[in-house]
Amino acid sequence: MSKVMLFFPPNWTPSMPHLALPTLTAYLRQRNIEVIQRDLNAEVFDRVLTGDFARRSLKRLDQLRLHPRTGGPSPKMLAWAQQTGPAIAEEVDRAKAVIRSAAFYDGPTSLPAFETVIAALQLASLPYHPSALELQTYHSAYRPDSSKSIRRAVDDRERNMFIELFEELALPEIRRENPDVVGISIPCVNQIIAALTLARLIKCAGLHAHVTIGGPMVSIWREQLPKIPAMFELIDSAVVFDGEEPLYELCLALERGDSLASVPNLIYRAGQEIQTTPRKEQAKIADVPPPDFDGLPIDRYLAPELALPLAMARGCYFGKCAFCNVGYGEAEVFSQLRGEALLEQMLGLSARYGTRRIFFVDEAMPPRLIRHLGPRLAALGVPLQWGGCMRFEKVLDRELLETGRRGGCSMILFGLETASQRMMEIMVKGTRLENIRRILRDSHDVGIWNHTFFFFGFPGETLDDAQETVNFVFENGELINSASMGTFLLERYAPAFTYPKAFGITRIIERPDADLAFYFDYEVASGLDPATAELVANRFEAALPRKQFPQFYVSDVYRFLYASYLSERHAAMPPWIGEPVAV
Repeated sequence: MSKVMLFFPPNWTPSMPHLALPTLTAYLRQRNIEVIQRDLNAEVFDRVLTGDFARRSLKRLDQLRLHPRTGGPSPKMLAWAQQTGPAIAEEVDRAKAVIRSAAFYDGPTSLPAFETVIAALQLASLPYHPSALELQTYHSAYRPDSSKSIRRAVDDRERNMFIELFEELALPEIRRENPDVVGISIPCVNQIIAALTLARLIKCAGLHAHVTIGGPMVSIWREQLPKIPAMFELIDSAVVFDGEEPLYELCLALERGDSLASVPNLIYRAGQEIQTTPRKEQAKIADVPPPDFDGLPIDRYLAPELALPLAMARGCYFGKCAFCNVGYGEAEVFSQLRGEALLEQMLGLSARYGTRRIFFVDEAMPPRLIRHLGPRLAALGVPLQWGGCMRFEKVLDRELLETGRRGGCSMILFGLETASQRMMEIMVKGTRLENIRRILRDSHDVGIWNHTFFFFGFPGETLDDAQETVNFVFENGELINSASMGTFLLERYAPAFTYPKAFGITRIIERPDADLAFYFDYEVASGLDPATAELVANRFEAALPRKQFPQFYVSDVYRFLYASYLSERHAAMPPWIGEPVAV
C-alpha cells in the first residue's frame, strides 16, 4: 500500500487550516492510502513565535554585525533588534498564548500581544533581509514568477529562512516515514518559494519519494511548466486542477511501476522529456468525502478558537466577472452540495473537532443553501456560527438575511469592487447599486457583520468613477463593518487577460525573465493607469480613521471570529467608519 505525505507550506494566514490537504486526505484515506498531512505553515509560525527562536535570531544578527553581507539589514535595523530583541524574546510566548485564548477578544489586552507577535516576526526575518515573513504574506528576496529566480532562492541560506526551518521541522519525519509520494500544495503566490524549497531539500537529501506539486498556482502554470525542464530538477510532477483522483492514480501507477501517462491532469518528467496528460472531467463536490483534518496541529493555530473551513460548492455559480480568473481559463462545471448533506458535514466537523465556527471558502455562497441552513440550525439551538462570501444578489432580501442570522450566520463578505454602475457593467459584475445599498442596510440591521472588497483601476475607470466608490463608502460607513481595498491586478486567465481589447487594454507587458508570470503589467486606452490607481488607493487609505483595535481586522478569520463572538452575545457590530462599539 502506498504512503503519502502532504505538506501545506508557508505563507498563509496561520489562524485556520486550509481546506486543500484535508480534502485530498479524505479522498485518499477513503481509498485505503496511508496519508500523513502536515501544515508546515502553522508549524513554522508556531516555531518562529517563540523566545528560543527570537534569541537565536539575535545571535545571528550579532554575527551579521561582525560580518556584514551585501543587502543585509541596515545599521538602524540592527540597532532596533539589539535594543528591543531581548524584550521580544521574553514576551513572545505569552503574547502567543493571549492570542490563542479568550483574552484575544479583549481589545486592550490583545493589542500589545498582537504588536509583540508582529515585532517577533520582524526580528525572526531580519537575519534573512530583505526576505520577510509576516502574518499575511511573505516577501522574498527573489521573484516567484521567474524559474531562474526560484532556482536561486531555494539554495540561498542567507536569504531563505525556510531552508533551516524545514531541515528541522520536515526532513527528519520524511526520512523516518519514508513515503512513496510527497505532495506539496501551492494555493497562492506567497507559498511558491517555501514550497519549492521543500521540494529541493527532499531531492538534495537523496530521498526516494516522488515529489509532486499541485494547487491553484500550478493550474495557472499549466502552459508554462512543460516549457521549463529545469523546474523538474526540483520536482517529479505537477497536478493541475482538482487533484483527488490524479493523486490517487499517481500512487497506483508508482506502486505498480506503470507509466505515468495514464494519470490524468499530470505534467511529469519522462527521461529528458516533459509530458502532459489529458485533463479529466471535473469532480462534483458531492462525489468527494467531507474533509478530514486528522493529523493537523489543531491546537497550534494562532487564533482564540478553532475555525474550520468548508465548501458549499465547487466553482462559482456566476463565473463572469472580468477581473476574476476562477476556473483558470477553462469552462467550469459548477456543483453544490444538497442542503442536508451540507448540514451533516457542518455538524460532523463540530462533533469530531469540537469547533463552533465554520468558515465557508466558496467564491460565493449560493443563497438557496442559506435559506436551507438557517431554519435547521436555529431549530438545533444554533450550535455553530458561520460565514463566507456572497454576491450582492437581488434575491438577498431582509427575510433571507434574518433567516441566516437566526441560524448562526455572523459574517458575510461581499465583493463590491466599485460603486460606479458604469464600471460594474464593464466588469460584468451583474450587480446593481440600489441592491447593494439595501443589502448593506439589511445585513447591518439584522446583526450580520458585513465586509466589502473593492479596488481601484479596472481598465476604463476614470477619476469620477473612483470618486463614486469613495463617496459611497463614506456615505455608508456606518453600515459597513469592515472592508478590504486595493488596486486591480491583471491575472493570467481572467477575462480581461484573455480578451484584453474588449476591456480597453491596449498592451499586456510580458517580461522575458518572468517565465512563470501570473500577474501582468498593462497599458490602457483610457482611464486611470496602474500608477494613478495606486495613488488613489493610498490617498483613500490615508483618509480613513485608524482602528482602535486593529488586531480584529487583520484577516478574514480574525474578523469572522470576532463577529461570531459579538453575535453570540447579541452585541452590536462595530462600524468600519465611525465610533467603536463597546462590548
